[in-house]
Amino acid sequence: MLKNLFRLVAGTAVIIAMVSMITAVVTFGQDNQVQAGGGRLEGAWNVRVSILNCQTGAVIRSFDSVTQFMDRGTLIDSTSGMPQALKTPGQGVWEHTTGSNYRFKFKSFGFDAAGNYTGYTVIQHDATLDSTGSSYVSSGTAEVYTANGVLVATLCSSTAATRFGFDD
Repeated sequence: MLKNLFRLVAGTAVIIAMVSMITAVVTFGQDNQVQAGGGRLEGAWNVRVSILNCQTGAVIRSFDSVTQFMDRGTLIDSTSGMPQALKTPGQGVWEHTTGSNYRFKFKSFGFDAAGNYTGYTVIQHDATLDSTGSSYVSSGTAEVYTANGVLVATLCSSTAATRFGFDD
């Protein structure tokens, strides 16, 4: 009886030690990922978007957006570039690629003034976070599709963003 109790206590101690080691390794790995740039993009950002001429890089127009990069690689974007009655917020994904570099992609749905669905836009960018983690720049494309999924336009764009906080 005492021997079985000793085995149970010893087995439980081994399991607790293993769980503690696994937790420490996972936490250490997450800390290293943040130090290497992964996860530092999380948060709310004031974003200045510039639509560009893809051939010359000339700015066609600029407007403000707010983007929220959330834990586990999801995002939501709201823009002043188009009236909200004519489009949904952008919803999408982001990931850390290397060092201070990230990529993100999101999709929004468009409507005409009568409320009819007209199609969707997919925006994809590569971003570089500054060394302080307080601003980033990005560049990429916006692909515009009809309601049937036919690509009708590819636009180029760039952004400059700063963290949104209590001082804003």
